[in-house]
Amino acid sequence: MRSSLDGRRARRVAAALALPLALTLSALPALAEPSPSPGDVVPDRQSTTAQNGVALMRIVVPDQADVDRLNAMGVDLAEYKKPLDNGIEVHAVLSPEEAQSLRDQGFDVQGAISDQTDYAENQVERSQAMRSAAAATAETDTLTPLRAEWFTSLDDQRFLSVEVKSSATDAQTVLTVTWDSGPGTAPDSGGTAAMSRFTDAGQYMYHRFNSPLSVTQAPTKVTVTSNRGGSVTIPVTKWLGAARKAPGKHYVADFVDHYMDPTEVTDRISSLAREFPKISEIVDLPYKTNGYRRAAQAQFGTVAASTFYVSSKAYGHEGGNDISVALTKPEAASSALGVTVTGKDVVVALATDASGAVTSTARQVVDALNGDAAASALLAAGTYRGNAGTGQVAATPATRLTDNLKAPATVSREPFQMKALRVGKRRDGSKAGVFLYCQEHAREWVTPLTCVETAERLLRNYARDADTRKLVDDLDIFIVPTVNPDGAHYSFYDYNMQRRNMTNHCAVNLADPAARNSWGVDLNRNFSVGSVFDGYSGASTSCTSDTFAGPSELSEPEAKNEVWLTEKYPNIKFAMNTHSYGGYFMWPPGAYKAAGRELLPRVDYGTESFFWSASSHILSAVQTWRGTAIWPGRTGPVPDVLYSAAGNSADEHWYNKGIIGWDFEVGADVYNPETKRFQAVGFQPAFTEGHEEAMEFSAGQIAILEVARAFSSDRNAPKSELKVTARTAGSTSFTFTIDEPANVYYTLDGSRPTLSSPKLTAAGMREGAQQITIDATTEVHWFAADIAGNNEKNYKPDGNGKNYNKARVVVGDAR
Repeated sequence: MRSSLDGRRARRVAAALALPLALTLSALPALAEPSPSPGDVVPDRQSTTAQNGVALMRIVVPDQADVDRLNAMGVDLAEYKKPLDNGIEVHAVLSPEEAQSLRDQGFDVQGAISDQTDYAENQVERSQAMRSAAAATAETDTLTPLRAEWFTSLDDQRFLSVEVKSSATDAQTVLTVTWDSGPGTAPDSGGTAAMSRFTDAGQYMYHRFNSPLSVTQAPTKVTVTSNRGGSVTIPVTKWLGAARKAPGKHYVADFVDHYMDPTEVTDRISSLAREFPKISEIVDLPYKTNGYRRAAQAQFGTVAASTFYVSSKAYGHEGGNDISVALTKPEAASSALGVTVTGKDVVVALATDASGAVTSTARQVVDALNGDAAASALLAAGTYRGNAGTGQVAATPATRLTDNLKAPATVSREPFQMKALRVGKRRDGSKAGVFLYCQEHAREWVTPLTCVETAERLLRNYARDADTRKLVDDLDIFIVPTVNPDGAHYSFYDYNMQRRNMTNHCAVNLADPAARNSWGVDLNRNFSVGSVFDGYSGASTSCTSDTFAGPSELSEPEAKNEVWLTEKYPNIKFAMNTHSYGGYFMWPPGAYKAAGRELLPRVDYGTESFFWSASSHILSAVQTWRGTAIWPGRTGPVPDVLYSAAGNSADEHWYNKGIIGWDFEVGADVYNPETKRFQAVGFQPAFTEGHEEAMEFSAGQIAILEVARAFSSDRNAPKSELKVTARTAGSTSFTFTIDEPANVYYTLDGSRPTLSSPKLTAAGMREGAQQITIDATTEVHWFAADIAGNNEKNYKPDGNGKNYNKARVVVGDAR
């Protein structure tokens, strides 16, 4: 879900969608009571002439006949119908009285999709937008170029990517791009196209193409014009493909030939450590997972009010799967409700009235089971999703409980021992550490292959490739190929779209068997920086949400293991979190608060420049395998190119430990030259595609190691210059240029610059260095410091030296 919803609306939508849909299981109930007869009606809406309380509601019905019946009854149905496993979902505009009447007639009326609050908010937003648009038409806008690049991808197809920011932020502003077809050609000879307006959290960010444009020739310039009158011409540069040394001729690759579950992956890295003991070892992470295991369950009933379920106290593999429950009807009339237990067989004798008919309700059976000492030692019972359970139950033959887990016996049901493969010739903490980790999200099957491929390349090429040997000799590398082993096992064998781990934090009203695919914690939302508990967007506190952040920060052992590794080995300075899919290359900050789009603090200008500089090397390495180019528009800080991800691990490592961390989303869209469209590859593409993704992004991981090694051996001081950028009669603007990614510390009062002095910042998102404007002639003192710790001219800011840079910037007649 996009993060543009405000918090209140997001909570309403989350509440409306929180209950998982019933799954196709034996003895699971339909979620609607028997349908009303054709004569049933709903109340008139005259009581709500002010529209108070009217909302768009979800209704789930068993079949089309009930849809037709709702229509015949005069229910205000939207033009929406969606097939479900348990029936059909339709949407209706209902007052509270109408909704209650339909529920009284047995219809399953669920949560609100939207209500009058949305209407009021939309009207306010519309008024504000119209005022902004009216104001914007009064003056010519200013266009700020952010990026203009061409690149090649798969089969040398050329593409154009342009990003421009207008000072007119309203939706009426239209930017159009024209481009040439190479040196010396007409400015519009290459083509023309309108740009899309990119917004996030309701705020305008900039204009761009939704997808890079296919071009026949590489353009040299683009001209962007606005319907507000603004215009700017931008030189086009080449994106990626910078010269990069190819691996040595004896370099070997391609070590994965199928998708692997976490047991296979963990066995694989353990085997590598045994095979290469001189340059690798296994680190057992201290927090074992909850395990690929669940309580055994059974559900009885077909209508919500008469449905209940039971869950074993022991996990299924520990005996829960051996329990059975039967509901019997006594022969005698006026029998009392009773429970008997023989071994692990539980029998509930239902109560009958004087005529011999069953009178026991779901609630009464639940209370009887929970109140019987022998039965409650084996299991716990509950009504269906908090229903009052007033419906009568029916006799049911003995039903054996099951944990419903389908993995083979090779997959242990016990808590999983997570492992890291540590690679390095000198593993004593003296070398710069790099943390590569994959599969935080269970359904992302390509990512562990990427980590395994990287491990294989490092170890098997050490003796034969000089460049690999340098990496292993000069770095301390930690590889965790599967951060989410329980969830990944579940994804492989039970429910392929599982994103989270398997730990069920839901209360009893959401713990029935039909909800089993909706349990678990999104591990990449469970960390302690910028979390949902701190008010940041992009995670949920609903236990059935796919972005459930857990009951608290760092509640999950898998997340604790990541933090432990960075604390145990403080030499870790770099990290890469590999996800799928979409083809992204991102870095912190990763989260914001929706109100005002309040970001976590952006990294400083020098670090941001380092991220961009490194991206060229890393993404060029990805491209070397089969030509895949990660788009410029999918490169940058997480919220700038994707969305807010509250409580993610990269933010945890950067803000708490200063670890320079990236995020890969492997699986870039594939361009189809016949349809001229990019096609998404999904979480689990055919292995032929998954294999290629693992190969190319393993090359990217190797390039990250190269960046880390270069960083750790960097002894070169940066060089900077002051550059005047604009003059008027009463002011002068200037900035600083630097020959490598670095920060500039400066003073304007003639004092000696230190690390506490003002620091050059970015002008704005993706806009380059800030412009400093003065209104009087000023003596500027400054020095540059790169993020490896090298100071320009070896200047010591905490000392007394005077070897900092000095320049006199004049204003007006002082020239």
